[in-house]
Amino acid sequence: MNYRINDTVEVIAGREKGKKGRILKVLPAKERVVIEKVNFVKRHTKPSQQSRQGGIVEKEGAIHVSNVMLFCKKCNRAVRIKNLRGADGAKNRACARCGELT
Repeated sequence: MNYRINDTVEVIAGREKGKKGRILKVLPAKERVVIEKVNFVKRHTKPSQQSRQGGIVEKEGAIHVSNVMLFCKKCNRAVRIKNLRGADGAKNRACARCGELT
């Protein structure tokens, strides 16, 4: 999977289409990512030792990776990325449009 924590991505499909945010969590086994301030879901919780007060809690839900694209700051849009090998053999990710390393 080409996404990492703290990458800026844009949602390209679904009800949250067009929203941008930072990746908070990557779930590679399920091929999903959790994005900051995108796809809020309501969770009904009971009172427990950790949270004394129960109720309805809103938190970010996971989005499938096929519905997000990396956001290039130089192009100012969502772009595909390509994997490059540096001279020292290290892997780098670059914008497919402008070549900017991410």
